[in-house]
Amino acid sequence: MNNDLLDRLAAVLNERKQADPQSSYVASLYAKGLDAILKKVGEEATETVIAAKNADSAQLIYEIADLWFHTLVVLVHQDLHPQAVLDELDRRFGLSGIEEKASRNQH
Repeated sequence: MNNDLLDRLAAVLNERKQADPQSSYVASLYAKGLDAILKKVGEEATETVIAAKNADSAQLIYEIADLWFHTLVVLVHQDLHPQAVLDELDRRFGLSGIEEKASRNQH
């Protein structure tokens, strides 16, 4: 997923905050509130795990796309931009997982 696509998705998701919940799936999620959005993230995470366990590549890609999409909905709902996640991944790039986890324990 490139930055341009993330920017475009974030812009559309942000616009959906003002949309009529009857006219947009995302607007309906926003209208239901954070708990409903987080429930969808949990459902998509579970479906991703099942697709991976079933070694179904096509289904796995489909479910990960759903999971990423719904996590973007959470970010925008919380007034965050996907770039913040990319920046965090960039910060971690080149660090070992052990080093990164140790740095979190110091905060």
